[in-house]
Amino acid sequence: MKKVLAVLLALVMVLTVFAACSKKPEKKTENESKPLVVGYSNFSSKFSPFFAETAYDQDVASMTAVSLLTTDRQGAVVELGKTGETRPYNGTDYRYEGPADVKITENKDGTVAYDFELRDNIKFSDGEALTVDDVIFSMYVLSDPTYDGSSTFFALPIKGMEEYRAGMDSRGNVINAAGPDGYEDNDLYTKEQYDAYWDYYNNKAGAAFAQEIVDYCIGNGYNAADDSVAACAANWGFELAEDATVEDFWKAIVDAYEGDIDTAVATESAGSDLNGLTIAALGAEYQAGVKTGDSADSISGIEKTGDNSLRVTLTQVDATAIYQLGVTIAPLHYYGDAAKYDYEKNQFGFVKGDLATVREKTTEPMGAGPYKFQKFENGVVYFEANENYYLGAPKTTNVQFKEMSDTDKLNGVITGSIDITDPTYSLDNAKAIAEANSNGEVTGDKITTNTVNNLGYGYLGISAKSVNVGGDLGSDASKNLRKAFATVFANFRAVTVDSYYGETASVINYPISDTSWAAPQKTDSDYAIAFSKDVEGNDIYTSDMDDAARKDAALKAALGYFEAAGYTVADGKVTAAPDGAAMEYEVWIPADGSGDHPSFMMLNLASDALKEIGITLTVKDLANSSDLWTGIEADQVPMWCAAWGATPDPDMYQVYYSGVESGKDPGGSNYMYDIADAELDKLIMDARASFDQAYRKTIYKQCLDIIVDWAVEVPVYQRQNAVIFSTERVNIDTVTPDITTYYGWMAEIQNLELN
Repeated sequence: MKKVLAVLLALVMVLTVFAACSKKPEKKTENESKPLVVGYSNFSSKFSPFFAETAYDQDVASMTAVSLLTTDRQGAVVELGKTGETRPYNGTDYRYEGPADVKITENKDGTVAYDFELRDNIKFSDGEALTVDDVIFSMYVLSDPTYDGSSTFFALPIKGMEEYRAGMDSRGNVINAAGPDGYEDNDLYTKEQYDAYWDYYNNKAGAAFAQEIVDYCIGNGYNAADDSVAACAANWGFELAEDATVEDFWKAIVDAYEGDIDTAVATESAGSDLNGLTIAALGAEYQAGVKTGDSADSISGIEKTGDNSLRVTLTQVDATAIYQLGVTIAPLHYYGDAAKYDYEKNQFGFVKGDLATVREKTTEPMGAGPYKFQKFENGVVYFEANENYYLGAPKTTNVQFKEMSDTDKLNGVITGSIDITDPTYSLDNAKAIAEANSNGEVTGDKITTNTVNNLGYGYLGISAKSVNVGGDLGSDASKNLRKAFATVFANFRAVTVDSYYGETASVINYPISDTSWAAPQKTDSDYAIAFSKDVEGNDIYTSDMDDAARKDAALKAALGYFEAAGYTVADGKVTAAPDGAAMEYEVWIPADGSGDHPSFMMLNLASDALKEIGITLTVKDLANSSDLWTGIEADQVPMWCAAWGATPDPDMYQVYYSGVESGKDPGGSNYMYDIADAELDKLIMDARASFDQAYRKTIYKQCLDIIVDWAVEVPVYQRQNAVIFSTERVNIDTVTPDITTYYGWMAEIQNLELN
């Protein structure tokens, strides 16, 4: 979704045993001096473990930092980081080490204790020792009532968290809540502060909102060489004059929503709202916290239990919490103020509600990671090896992250301007890589290619609210109607995916990324091909069918589903729809108005096939992808194509939870599908309340079967991502072995050498 800036707050993943640092030679060898150059997408200069907004900025911060916990090649948390533990992967045993051990205890009162024991031999890059106080400081920054970064650590059910965050908010938020005509004398803000806030909000924040969209388009390479406001606006779906300003862009956005600024901002945002932009622009005094009520002085669930240990207590079982508890350990003496830290006196390195000292270091990260940040200049981030790195000083002294467009990445490796990068792994790029190598393969004498499954998958969505019979979203008739369409779509997945991706993607059969440990495997006894059964439960296809026979079989099965849904079927055609259903439906796809989308062929083939049995399916190719999300939010989209991002934990609450089982608010994205299934709700919550992975996998399989039965999502493809290395310049034998979705090439960057 273009509206949402994807932020990957990844754990820094480390391996091998700690090695003592040798004395630095007086003269560097040629290999030590030669930099490793990595091609990157554009940075936003927010290289902070607390405030990074993009995955690229976070990678910069992660080069300089370590996290409390690490993960293995399958995305599972390493619980014995300090002690070290060996786990098998792909036939090889790998030893994992990290900053801490963690022990999880479920208490009789329903609370859960996470006990962390840290190493005592880790130093930050400036030589200062890393201690448990640095961990506590980092947790309190993420818990502060005025914290406005992307981490949701504060949302964990940590004992005492709500009490600590209560009774305080940022001055800017308080002024915003008062409204533009709500000033009254108070101790929270002055009349001058109030007027300055609303002056910026009303007269400048709109232009800043438009500027953020422009920056986002340029930063993601959407406009090639044209970085004008007009070009960016066109990419966002707005036609402006060539000399348009951001003020013109903002006016066009507001006009498009007939003056409804709230809806315009919610729909078109590239990450921020007007309040957030105003607070950010006006700075520290508006970011500072003001007391609005009673508030606890500390978080009772975060306890220092020893010189190198702490305990975090959650009020309930939350299987996903472990990933957020693995916070990046930021140095208190650098990001905070050591003089303001006294654990016994509830002082945690800064004044509660004032993160100014933390924000000041946003562009210059520092930590205990393998590299030291030097500078960001002319589109290049410069690093130098951290000889204090607890797993051993990196073999390559200098590293550079160099900004470039995606179209330049592959050529950069071929020409020698960069050594490593991650181009889009399309059919064309795979062909170009093979042509660059003398052996005609994607790995050869010029380029070495490493591919992993993307942490996410492509799908076709069907809205239960828009595609049903008689308004009963979960009835058998409504499910059968959606299954009729899903059956036809599913038949054309293989030819479509092969045409667009070739060997760089594969068809999937469950609405979950194949990267997940919870994903059903083809070897499972109950594994099923999506939508390959007819209404009677019989197999639709046989192994000897060609494409034409498969299409005929799919249409025959679809007719059975239409009839079961209450449609009138005669002589192999649908002739009438039941009340609340239709003979014509639309499917939306953001294919740039030119058919450029992995699922575009599938839709057109399905449309042609359905026409043969009397059903009209109109394919709506959108030039502006934001129109899709606007339409979905307005319940105007019956069916659509998109892709989900995933996380290491397969928790399904955000996408599929409806709230009917418990009366709670629905999950954040379920409005797209409108599933309302009490059994599914219960299973999702049961899985969340257990640490037993085998049990959770069984529960999630039941969830997936229910989702498939609702026929609101047709799984389409699992694509691959690629990292390419210059075989000539990088010593491939020193690259992280067995790279996975969760364990990238940077996981063991300290071992990487150049030729």
